[in-house]
Amino acid sequence: MASFDVIIIGGGPGGYVCAIRCAQLGLKTAVVEGREALGGTCLNVGCIPSKALLHATHALHEAEHNFAKMGLKGKSPSVDWPQMLAYKDEVIEGNTKGIEFLFKKNKITWLKGWGSIPAPGQVKVGDEVHEAKNIVIATGSEPSSLPGAEIDEKTVVTSTGALALSKIPKSLVVIGAGVIGLEMGSVYARLGAEVTVVEYLDAITPGMDAEVAKTFQRILSKQGLKFVLGAAVQGVTTKGGKAKVTYKLRKNDSEAVLDADCVLVATGRKPFTEGLGLEALGVEMEKRGQVKTHHFATTVKGLYAIGDAIVGPMLAHKAEDEGMALAEILAGKSGHVNYDVIPGVVYTTPEVASVGKTEEQLKEAGRAYKVGKFSFMGNGRAKAVFQSEGFVKILADKDTDRILGAHIIGPMAGDLIHEVCVAMEFGAAAQDLALTCHAHPTYSEAVREAALACGDGAIHA
Repeated sequence: MASFDVIIIGGGPGGYVCAIRCAQLGLKTAVVEGREALGGTCLNVGCIPSKALLHATHALHEAEHNFAKMGLKGKSPSVDWPQMLAYKDEVIEGNTKGIEFLFKKNKITWLKGWGSIPAPGQVKVGDEVHEAKNIVIATGSEPSSLPGAEIDEKTVVTSTGALALSKIPKSLVVIGAGVIGLEMGSVYARLGAEVTVVEYLDAITPGMDAEVAKTFQRILSKQGLKFVLGAAVQGVTTKGGKAKVTYKLRKNDSEAVLDADCVLVATGRKPFTEGLGLEALGVEMEKRGQVKTHHFATTVKGLYAIGDAIVGPMLAHKAEDEGMALAEILAGKSGHVNYDVIPGVVYTTPEVASVGKTEEQLKEAGRAYKVGKFSFMGNGRAKAVFQSEGFVKILADKDTDRILGAHIIGPMAGDLIHEVCVAMEFGAAAQDLALTCHAHPTYSEAVREAALACGDGAIHA
């Protein structure tokens, strides 16, 4: 029986980052992971592989639509799907091997297998029981199921199956217009599939700033994605490798059927805590299946939880932040996560990124605010690379000018959002951004212009 200061169950972004920080702070640390590779859903069947396919298909789109405009003549590349999947797998392997190296470097023990907690201070992996002063649940999440849609990961797939289809489907129905559905939908649309997105609500990307969501839908529609909004899926049937999706429109109860080669069920994710033995331990849970915590501590002494297993946005970087904060707490320091400044990104083309409050949230709270907006049409760099659709929107307090939120749809939005995150972390005013010199020509000038628009006005608008 091995004894540790900390045993973390789960080797995803929350778990492995927590482990590295614990080890750096002098704690004897182990991580329990049942997959063949570290990195969790994000690295193996989520964030990283999907970005590889998004990059590959964006390059294809550029070759097909923009190369000739730049004087790059010749036949557009044909798609070698097995090679594209091999490239994706190489990207995954490079990242997972990197985490293994970091474990060795920081002397972290990888307990290979699936873990359970038979008693406080004990973690069972296979037939062995290990002792720990502190146990961290970092088990992440799994795709939510949809009644009437049986997943086989061939014809009816989750995001996992969508990353490894045996061939490119001629037609794809995506159920759910959230981040995962739209990212994978845009991948297959660029590869030539006819993509239809069916969403229960009346708008795509629930929770996103409404103006951004509307622009986003318009741009994706121009890229060939079709949308059926306000539609409740009644069921999915399969026969001979084909599928039929039946849905009912909420406004008039009319039913319709969509035929597809493949159906992606992207209706969200749920915490994955099965098999840990939490019920027997008396761990209190939230109504939606998350582990109940206070400053990451569960209702059982010495047992903590982070990431998708607890309340909050299911984002890898949120889990990482919580992992680092908890490690600091376990080492006797003060750990902190600022939940008001956690960015969210959709990695389509254009990218969509946001941080802080939306206009809808500010209106609901009765907050007096002002809006500074700048279109990428006025950004020289964006125009030069055929990415002038979209805008930057900054929301600032009407009286103090303090930045309350920012929403970007446009090139490199996922990177641009971070200067606003840093500004918000420092409690900056829009004027602080506006008075900061930005290099020309860069996309980031659009952020400065939006900040200027919160005051006397943008220059290039």
